[in-house]
Amino acid sequence: MPYTKVLIHYIWSTKNREHLINKELKPLLLEHIKENSIKKDIFIDTMNCVSDHIHLLVSLGTEQTIAKIAMLIKGESSFWVNKKQIRQTKFEWQDEYIALSVSYSAIEKVRSYILNQEEHHKKKTFKEEYEEFLIAHHFETVLAKANTNIIIQSTT
Repeated sequence: MPYTKVLIHYIWSTKNREHLINKELKPLLLEHIKENSIKKDIFIDTMNCVSDHIHLLVSLGTEQTIAKIAMLIKGESSFWVNKKQIRQTKFEWQDEYIALSVSYSAIEKVRSYILNQEEHHKKKTFKEEYEEFLIAHHFETVLAKANTNIIIQSTT
C-alpha cells in the first residue's frame, strides 16, 4: 500500500466574484461540502469561506487528481445549493481556481490563514488576495475580454 501526503490549498470564487454566500448559506454550504467529501473519500483538512470565495486544504488520495477534486467539490456543491433552492438566485462557482502544494512544515500557517478569512478580508479584497497569490506563486494573469474572468497560465 502506498503512503502519500500531498496537501493542496484550493481557492476559488463564486461566479463573477458575486457575494452569493451569506450568513445563512455559509454553515449549510460548508457542512454539505464536508459531508459530500466524506462520501467521495476526499479528505478536507481545513476549509472556510466568505461571501465571494472559498479556501480548502485537502490531502489528496493516491488515485485523486487536483482537477478531479476541484470538479467534484465545485460541481456538486453548486448543484446542491440550486437543487435545495437555498438562494433565490442561481449559485455558481467561477470556472478558474488556484491549487497550490503545501509543505507539511507550513500546514499550521495555512490552516490559520484559512480559518481567519473574515478577519483577513477586513483589510484586503478577494481580488487583491487572488492577484497576490498569482504573483507570489509565479503565475501570469490575463484578463479575459468578455467578462474579466482571470485566466491562469504558468510562467515556467
